[in-house]
Amino acid sequence: MNTNDTIAITGAAGFIGSYLTGYLNHLGFYNLILVDDFSVEQKLPNLAGKQYLQQIHRDDFIHWCNDNKGTLQCIFHLGARTDTTEMDYSIHKKLNLDYSIAIWNVCTAQHIPLLYASSAATYGNGEWGYKDSHDIVGQLQPLNPYGVSKNEFDIWALQQSTTPPFWAGVKFFNVYGPNEYHKARMASVIMHAYRQIQTTGKVKLFRSHNPAYKDGEQIRDFVYVKDVATMCTWLMQHKPANGLYNIGTGKARTFKDLVTAIFNTLHLTADIAYIDTPADIRDKYQYYTEADMEKLLKAGYNTPTYSLEEGIADYVTNYLVNTSYF
Repeated sequence: MNTNDTIAITGAAGFIGSYLTGYLNHLGFYNLILVDDFSVEQKLPNLAGKQYLQQIHRDDFIHWCNDNKGTLQCIFHLGARTDTTEMDYSIHKKLNLDYSIAIWNVCTAQHIPLLYASSAATYGNGEWGYKDSHDIVGQLQPLNPYGVSKNEFDIWALQQSTTPPFWAGVKFFNVYGPNEYHKARMASVIMHAYRQIQTTGKVKLFRSHNPAYKDGEQIRDFVYVKDVATMCTWLMQHKPANGLYNIGTGKARTFKDLVTAIFNTLHLTADIAYIDTPADIRDKYQYYTEADMEKLLKAGYNTPTYSLEEGIADYVTNYLVNTSYF
């Protein structure tokens, strides 16, 4: 990658895509092709102030690529249907599997490096651990149609004999940070907790329905979107071995830790109440996730990640308080 490259970002109006757009602008990349469904007005503030060449509706992007061969130097394919509560697999199949196959085929035919978003949801309950090994992909048992669609594409990609010149499937863990204001129910716990504190002075967390975990001690690998953008850009710049890569911190923390950090940032005493996990997700709920980061680190990535406390302090103080975007 160099600053003269023309780069496409799918899902560019969404949370991670819009942050990556701003991050690339910060690094001096302005020849950006932004791909999304731009009719969703709640997303549009994410792109305010960003510099780019063109917006293309996601339904037109494949045709655009075929009409503009030789234009793109790489594609960050971050667009997806990410609603883990959507149980209609056909919706996920169309947007997360079939569309990704079409983009892969364009990248292969036109020799365009590709980074695409997979998900930690592919790991299910973690029966096979959280290691980004290709050997376990076929055995993974995701807990919802979203995770199934992401894993199905990982399986498909690993079976291909013809590939883009470089490809990486990045398994995002629990990402939080600016530009997620439009995500409603699917926004991070941090944003929901902050808004609850502003409204009621307390935070409601899901009660544990698993006897192995106390209330509030469900564990996640929470990763700041700033680290996500840095890792994704590093992969495209350095192009290590093709394959799947975890994107997380490698240090799982509890929801109680998370909420306590928000209260501490606001200089308030923690006040936490517990409510039942909604019935529609209770049986599909992950109680533990932690990214094994060995592969990315062995590939040469060495930038320290934000700790949970550091990330929350930055997010709350510099973004949530004023609903600021990056």
